Amino acid sequence: MKRMQKGAYALIADGARALLVENIGTALAPELAVIRREEQENPPSGAQGTDKPGRMPDPGQGQRSAVENTDWHQLAEDRFAAGIAEMLGKLAQKGAFREIILVAPPKTLAELREKMPGAVRDRVVAEINKDLTGMPLDKIGVRIKEILDEMSG
Repeated sequence: MKRMQKGAYALIADGARALLVENIGTALAPELAVIRREEQENPPSGAQGTDKPGRMPDPGQGQRSAVENTDWHQLAEDRFAAGIAEMLGKLAQKGAFREIILVAPPKTLAELREKMPGAVRDRVVAEINKDLTGMPLDKIGVRIKEILDEMSG
């Protein structure tokens, strides 16, 4: 059965917020202490880039094709996740944690996985595909325990 052991870290993230916490309680009664909090402003794509897609010439006379719009919002989320993965890598190299649980929505989790250094990947004991960034800290530990119990049972 997977548990969040005392001393284990958890990363609770989405594309714009990240909360790195340590369990200072027990596996059965987790109590989370904030190690680090990261946030970035990420307005919708329309507020970040041009509102009209680019165009490019096609072979043939007078023909043009539209170029797909850049999703500036998603790019910012991906960069944020890459920065978080890099930060975790530095902490892992320093030996700051032995175990970590990743809690993030699917796109953020995928980006973290892709950018995560091996030193962090080796310490991941569970991945939870949920967005818990809007929950109060005291509820996050309880929710992680419930989800891990469901995953194990």
